[in-house]
Amino acid sequence: MIEGESGKEIKQKHNNHTDEEIEIDLMEIFRKIIAIRKTIYKAAGIGLMFGVIIAISIPKQYTVEVILSPEMGNNKGGGLSGLAASFLGSGVSMGDGTDALNASLSADIVSSTPFLLELSAMNIPVTKNEVMTLNTYLDEETSPWWGYVIGLPGMVIGGVKSLFIAEDESISSDKVSRQGTIELSKKELMKIGTLKKMIAASVDKKTSMTSVTVTFQDPKVAAVVADSVVKKLQEYIIDYRTFKAKEDCLYLEKLFKECRQEYYAAQKKYADYLDSHDNIILQSVRAEQERLQNDMNLAYQIYSQVANQLQVARAKVQEEKPVFAVVEPAVVPLEPSGTSRKIYVLAFVFLSVCIVISWNLFGKDLLNKFKEVCA
Repeated sequence: MIEGESGKEIKQKHNNHTDEEIEIDLMEIFRKIIAIRKTIYKAAGIGLMFGVIIAISIPKQYTVEVILSPEMGNNKGGGLSGLAASFLGSGVSMGDGTDALNASLSADIVSSTPFLLELSAMNIPVTKNEVMTLNTYLDEETSPWWGYVIGLPGMVIGGVKSLFIAEDESISSDKVSRQGTIELSKKELMKIGTLKKMIAASVDKKTSMTSVTVTFQDPKVAAVVADSVVKKLQEYIIDYRTFKAKEDCLYLEKLFKECRQEYYAAQKKYADYLDSHDNIILQSVRAEQERLQNDMNLAYQIYSQVANQLQVARAKVQEEKPVFAVVEPAVVPLEPSGTSRKIYVLAFVFLSVCIVISWNLFGKDLLNKFKEVCA
């Protein structure tokens, strides 16, 4: 029993000693911090100054978000084309199926180079009396001063190259060659990359809602561009969705005219034969008359079927147009987006204080030990 009690006392004394050491260490650290309080104040002042400079240098950004609820691709057998087919006959039908392109590809369309090239040519109102293209406006947006410092070597090299190479820097929608390739200059590629960062679209897989976000330094420009992106996105999807139906409609219209001409020719040939052989009663005449009548009836049946299919195709073009419900329209933002300037200032002050404290508490000792080892 005595040995057990002595063991407990030893453990208790050891724990008390450890607690005292921790308390002493914390007090020592606290005393060191108090001793360098003037240095900490200076560090906080320097951090405050740098934070203010950085916060002022970063231009304000305004973000506009537009939310769409588009109609997804599905089987439309009971639509306008189905209704037209039921009136014109059960044998008349067009190929139904799932759409090749639906709203799930909105993000890919918005970030595609042809889409951004067309968008860059749009006019945006900068002021009440001033209108410029989006491509020109991109040159008006400012960047932090360190962006110019980092990009200065590239600007110098580009300026030297421009003295020897003549280059057309204008962006237009005529950059697509006959082979379907797009030829862009280096400056144009940089602007397309900038637009890809400023304009984005995402689709919620659960609700199928499409969200389009646009970020610019001017709130009105951001709202105008967001509205234009939504409209152009709708046009792209409508063109993709109705392309096959329009192609079918054009083909059937051409086939309809050909069948009508063939029917009119067979009808005229039959009528002319009857007029020229009206009073002749011969078996050969009757056989030829019956053959011409069958040709005319066959031509009429084909002509009638093609006419019915043309009506169904015309209805299908309208049916294939998707419906877009704008849940949240483009609204001019009043407050800038992104990190607040106060956060930048507080972050730099906190970082400066932490660096000074860490250096005085640990950094100097580590440096002295390193010098002793090296010596």
